[in-house]
Amino acid sequence: MAILLTGGAGFIGSHTSVELIKAGYDVVLVDDFSNSSPEVLNRLKTITGKEIPFFQGSILDKDFLTQVFQENDIEAVIHFAAFKAVGESVAQPLKYYHNNITGTISLLEVMQEQGVKKIVFSSSATVYGMNNVSPLTEDLPTSATNPYGYTKVMMEQILMDLAKADADWSVTLLRYFNPIGAHESGLIGEAPNGIPNNLMPYITQVAVGKLAELSVFGDDYDTADGTGVRDYIHVVDLANGHALALKHNLTEKGTHIFNLGTGNGYSVLDLVKAFEAENKVAVPYVIKERRPGDIATCYADASKAKEVLGWTAQKDLHDMMRDSWKWQSQNPNGYDK
Repeated sequence: MAILLTGGAGFIGSHTSVELIKAGYDVVLVDDFSNSSPEVLNRLKTITGKEIPFFQGSILDKDFLTQVFQENDIEAVIHFAAFKAVGESVAQPLKYYHNNITGTISLLEVMQEQGVKKIVFSSSATVYGMNNVSPLTEDLPTSATNPYGYTKVMMEQILMDLAKADADWSVTLLRYFNPIGAHESGLIGEAPNGIPNNLMPYITQVAVGKLAELSVFGDDYDTADGTGVRDYIHVVDLANGHALALKHNLTEKGTHIFNLGTGNGYSVLDLVKAFEAENKVAVPYVIKERRPGDIATCYADASKAKEVLGWTAQKDLHDMMRDSWKWQSQNPNGYDK
């Protein structure tokens, strides 16, 4: 029996595949390389010592997905495959709604046809919207401020409705906070296309000389230094959260929702200072206007994951800064040689 990872060559999917293999699972990866690189597969083989079964294609292609299920003994799915750039989703909403929502429905229809009714879904803290107060708990109402966020809200709703309609489904919704860091080997990490949308790869690309300076959007928030506060989690901790969530999913039916975060908030300038101190590299920055839709503070209450899954984040800010820089400095152009 194997676990299928859609978007398995991506930042979180690749790290999760490593931790699942370490935990004794067989994994099968699907990806269309729209936001990832085939080189990831070579790096994964180096790290795990295994040739991981891989199929290139889109989750929008039901015939392709059906073939993957029929050729492999799939027990459960971890669903990572989605477009995730907030700004792009505002500019191209149809692209996001089609890929993320239609793609998920396509996957679920094939799973249902093949009798596979266990899924762990890659969701996001963005579903908590603008109006909930941190620390954020799983029972809060969900909303969104952009098309990307709405796709996550809607995909969660589809999965919850499916589990309500058919008691045989096991649905786990994992709401990530802000994954950063990289595998300790420096072989795999975050390699965004174009200008990064997330803070950490922006910092590392400035540090490595690819970008001239970091843009800090707003320094007048109601926080200690005026910059936005977020809950940053090491991607390996996040990957281990998936392994424990999967173990729970394989035996527990119904819908289960977990935050995966550290429960600690760090500001943009906290991250810059920690990165400079840990790696002895300067990160010049410039303050710019706030971005619409950004909130002052967002961090998790991750106590449910601890109580139910036995999961807590193990790595601290120093680990995140060190591993992010090791990845970027060893791979200044990401997976491109």
